[in-house]
Amino acid sequence: MAATPPARVIAFYLPQFHPIPENDLWWGPGFTEWTNVARARPSFAGHYQPHLPADLGFYDLRTPGVLEQQAALASQHGIHGFCYYYYWFAGKRLLERPVETMRASGRPDFPYCLCWANENWTRRWDGADEEILIAQNPSRADDERFIRGLLPHLSDPRYIRVDGRPLIMIYRVGMLPDPRATAGIWREVCRREGIGDVYLCAAKTYDTADPALYGFDAVVEFPPHGVRVLTVNLQGDSLNAEFAGSVYDYREFVQDLLGRPEPPYVSHPTVMPGWDNTARRPDLANVFINATPEIYEIWLRETVTRVVDHRRSEERLVFINAWNEWAEGAHLEPDLRYGRQYLLATRRAL
Repeated sequence: MAATPPARVIAFYLPQFHPIPENDLWWGPGFTEWTNVARARPSFAGHYQPHLPADLGFYDLRTPGVLEQQAALASQHGIHGFCYYYYWFAGKRLLERPVETMRASGRPDFPYCLCWANENWTRRWDGADEEILIAQNPSRADDERFIRGLLPHLSDPRYIRVDGRPLIMIYRVGMLPDPRATAGIWREVCRREGIGDVYLCAAKTYDTADPALYGFDAVVEFPPHGVRVLTVNLQGDSLNAEFAGSVYDYREFVQDLLGRPEPPYVSHPTVMPGWDNTARRPDLANVFINATPEIYEIWLRETVTRVVDHRRSEERLVFINAWNEWAEGAHLEPDLRYGRQYLLATRRAL
């Protein structure tokens, strides 16, 4: 790894590793992300499941020191910061304890930003409008209330900025009634409150396109959204007769993404170490086979090179999906199979 990494690598961070009353009600007492992770089982021969943690174990984010351990591990391997998912439903917050503890305590001293995960919570775990547990119900009236709730974070010296502008991401910009108007209100409030302008990013999910259409500054790729490779015809023994999910080859997916041209707008790339949401949807999972630290390293290295070639220094951002999406098989945190190999690959790629 270079003394000064050529790009800022930011890993998405899931805060669902502690119990909350809502999850106790919806899924049973004591539910956390680990509940699904531990009971995952392979669906076909050679299917890597379950993904079980190594160095950090089955941590509880209420435990003092866990956030510091995660930040230290990330920093040692070239990760610039975390992008925490922020759950806000017309004023109601969920899973807020880790990020608010981090902000209030000043620890860890590690850069971060926020991504508003503005989709419905459902029993399908994918935001589809079936069996909704808590809905977004977005309204223009909430625009100012939402951004005011972020102000303590946006003024934090650890908060990630581009040209001095705090970076705010939204997962589904298309769910806003009027994205351009929302962006205008957010910018106006932040200027009025002394934050200055903000750097608005829309995750490149579903039908997201040119950020200028929404009054935003950039988009952020969000693989596996945008997969364009064919599914794999599995050979070998089935271990789950009910499995009706989709299986893709990680190698083909990486090759396809690296071959795509740069769009005519600012699009920050995202690299994923793998993807397999069997823990959440055992019979309907999307599974990427043949994911290895070696191929991930190639993908990340080439992505960083492209960013350096096409972006000015302040906008040289590369995202990782994700730091700890254990139930989706997308984690840089060490597991029992690969140990720290994905972290070491990250450091070498920089």
